[in-house]
Amino acid sequence: MSELIRHNGIVTDADAQTVHVRIVQAGACASCKAKAMCTSAENQEKTIECQADGVQYHTGEKVEVMVEERLGWKAVWLAYILPFFIMILSLFVLNRLVHDEAVTGLVALCAAALYFALLALAGKRLQQTFSFHIRPLGQGTPVPTDTKKE
Repeated sequence: MSELIRHNGIVTDADAQTVHVRIVQAGACASCKAKAMCTSAENQEKTIECQADGVQYHTGEKVEVMVEERLGWKAVWLAYILPFFIMILSLFVLNRLVHDEAVTGLVALCAAALYFALLALAGKRLQQTFSFHIRPLGQGTPVPTDTKKE
């Protein structure tokens, strides 16, 4: 079984197929002793759409959201690393072909924009790949020992 990334959250909206869960993503401040005095804005609220998996959830219910860690790395790769390499490769190739830096930079930005447009068109397919699962908290369900909590 692969490692899981887990977050506790609260159901904000639910129907038969999907459940919307609000989580607070804490930064590195969680273990800091001065966090009460700090004005850092590292805590971010996010709403995640999860599959109901045949369970009926109610607004306000406390749940645990889970996703496989490997999917987290795949998302980082698709959102940050791959477009970075596309831009760098475009810059190097175009700099050799077109000796105008403005055109080279503009085309490299357009290449990244095209990549993100194609990523947006593949949204439904990606949504199936990156599915979050939830379970109600407080039901005594055992937590696997090979999990990672963030």
